[in-house]
Amino acid sequence: MNTVLETCRRAAAAKQEIGTLGTQQKNAALLAIADALQANRERIKQANRQDIEAGRKNGLNEGLIDRLTLGDDRIDGVADGCRQVAALPDPVGEVTEMKVTPGGLKIGKKRVPMGVIGIIYESRPNVTVDAAALCFKAGSACVLRGGKEAFHSNLCLMQIMRDAVAACGLSPDILNLVEDTTHEGANVMMQANGLIDVLIPRGSARLIQAVVHTATVPVIETGVGNCHIYVDASADIDMALDILENAKCQRVSVCNAAESLLVHRDIAAAFLPKAKERLDQHSVIWHGCPETCAILGDSIIPATDEDYGTEYLDYEISCKVVDSTDDAIAHINRYNTGHSECIVTHDYFHAQRFLDAVDAAAVYVNASTRFTDGGEFGFGAEIGISTQKLHARGPMGLKELTSNKYIIYGEGQIR
Repeated sequence: MNTVLETCRRAAAAKQEIGTLGTQQKNAALLAIADALQANRERIKQANRQDIEAGRKNGLNEGLIDRLTLGDDRIDGVADGCRQVAALPDPVGEVTEMKVTPGGLKIGKKRVPMGVIGIIYESRPNVTVDAAALCFKAGSACVLRGGKEAFHSNLCLMQIMRDAVAACGLSPDILNLVEDTTHEGANVMMQANGLIDVLIPRGSARLIQAVVHTATVPVIETGVGNCHIYVDASADIDMALDILENAKCQRVSVCNAAESLLVHRDIAAAFLPKAKERLDQHSVIWHGCPETCAILGDSIIPATDEDYGTEYLDYEISCKVVDSTDDAIAHINRYNTGHSECIVTHDYFHAQRFLDAVDAAAVYVNASTRFTDGGEFGFGAEIGISTQKLHARGPMGLKELTSNKYIIYGEGQIR
């Protein structure tokens, strides 16, 4: 097993090769990876079963088991993600600006690879493939460090991808997995200055904050998703029920799932019983304000400030009755994590007010928060949802994984 620093050094040594590959070479390797993943599905599922068995033995909840599981559909999905990335325009080398100064200099801005991208994530092995494919197409080597819960799955996926890349005549060290899953190993990676050019954490709030506070290499902060659905007084109740059910229950273990429901007082008595009935089909546990409890009865757990700030990642939801759109906005901006927020309304002015005033990476009118996803936004596979405001915000696709350099053409000018 390579040490963390050895793995980082291998990636750094390979970054020039990947950074200078042409689009056709990168696309051919990505298609080879996709084919190899599907050809080795039984091998992948066997490795994944080891992780699932260990996870259940160690008490992982079913939401986390779901994130961990690689069935045929998900294997096909990650393979298709590689093909989608191959089909996307290559951002590397794109000149996004060009101007001529009064002195005759032609100054342009050009997209260039980051170099080595490090990613620390938890129990979603599909991230191993998504991240590798995006970094590869963006012209960067990658150093990936998954959680111990998915170790066998990640190791298997990475070996298949490295073999596919090597079969294309490229260095397998363009793609790397840190096999040390200890906290000490993660700390070494977070402080691999001069080897890792940018570090991206994906996972729980605890993981993300640990990286933000410990890393000495540059970090792009991706987000915990405490997402809200606000049902305005003018909302179509059937539409609101469909959006709520989808956002909360379609897949509870992901960061763009809704965790909190806000309802305007004027529609609360009509909407909340129907919402409870709809979510009861999924056995959702409710944490509600006094008004919610008064409408829905003793089955509702009184909500606390902690509930309103919680990303449940499970069949649980917090609920609050509010007096106005501005009250909903104030609540959201107090408790949200800057991820995805939704208003259900037929009032144009309330919709515009919500869009303008809510501080989040993605703000929806009359649509589920579950659409905050690189694939749904047309980016192909994504590296994560950035909730910070520097460099990238929202789903991070290929362009967000590149940097810029200025290119200057002169004719002998001196200053």
